[in-house]
Amino acid sequence: MRFSSTLRSPEVAARVGIALGICFTVAFLTGVWSHLYQDQPGWLTIPTRPVWLYRVTQGVHVLSGTAAVPLLLVKLYAVYPKLFVAVPWRRSRELMVHLLERGSIAVLVSAAVFELVTGVMNTAEFYAWSFSFRASHYAVAWVAIGALLVHVAVKLPLIGSVLSRPVEEGERPGQGLSRRGLVRTAFAASGVAVVAVAGQTVPWLRRVSVFETHSGAGPQHLPVTKSARAAHVVPAATRPDFRLLVLRGDEGARLSLGDLRAMHQHTVRLPIACVEGWSADATWTGVRLRDLLDLVGAPPGASVRVRSLQPSGPFRSSEVRSELVEDPLTLIALELDGSPLSIDHGYPCRLIAPDRPGVLQTKWVGRIEVT
Repeated sequence: MRFSSTLRSPEVAARVGIALGICFTVAFLTGVWSHLYQDQPGWLTIPTRPVWLYRVTQGVHVLSGTAAVPLLLVKLYAVYPKLFVAVPWRRSRELMVHLLERGSIAVLVSAAVFELVTGVMNTAEFYAWSFSFRASHYAVAWVAIGALLVHVAVKLPLIGSVLSRPVEEGERPGQGLSRRGLVRTAFAASGVAVVAVAGQTVPWLRRVSVFETHSGAGPQHLPVTKSARAAHVVPAATRPDFRLLVLRGDEGARLSLGDLRAMHQHTVRLPIACVEGWSADATWTGVRLRDLLDLVGAPPGASVRVRSLQPSGPFRSSEVRSELVEDPLTLIALELDGSPLSIDHGYPCRLIAPDRPGVLQTKWVGRIEVT
């Protein structure tokens, strides 16, 4: 097969590939950080300040993945002819390098496409599969970054030589779009893609973010990822005889909504940020989690498990480590922006804590267990 366009060249591939590699590395590192938040190992203490840290890291994760989409398309366009290069069967050393390069490319492209496609679908909350998105996305991310490192190691000599010469070298004039123009177009498309979705993370961009999936609209002007109806929790959350159970071994307290409102109320300003990339600031009012534990004599340094009234689902409970339990900003919230919580935001009460993924800010709390 013959390829006549000189746009498909190592000069273009190397320059676009560097930007793509940066996007993938940033997305990988912030993705690992998000995973550590959600499955926090015992040896890791995640800081509770600044309260917006997860909001920033997860926003950067989604935006860097979005930026990678047009870069990957241009990169594949530039290297497409290499798929048809003859295999050097008779030269063992070259054959080994060739097969290693082809293998790393096959794994890298497959993993990259999987990550970007499922990532974009996740931000839109469109799950056209039965497997666990989070587990699969995290596992394939390690495959992608490993294949990327192998690919860079194999191609490093070529990358160095290509970057040392002008991008126009060997280009035929008068063919329309130039190589430099293609590289600039790739970078511009990447920037446009970021701006088109950044409004869900950066509120002042919402007017121009035409493809954002969470505009900030929703009950009490805050987006909702999972509604009470979807969680099958409406009957349990609206029962007139609702009681919040606070348990420590054989000791326990049963608190009605009136009991909770009669306790000393605290108001905090905290963002809520979800793995899909959206985030928003809100004012929350409720009872400090530490004050509730004092009712059952829980000692300082205790951790708790907060359980939702939600009958099923992977995030119907969450562990709150001692550093968050003792934090004065950690509340069992009863109000949002001065009004009682809407049912979709966790009525009658929900957990809100600083610097914590939204999926762990348990809604419809019915039980708190000192662990």
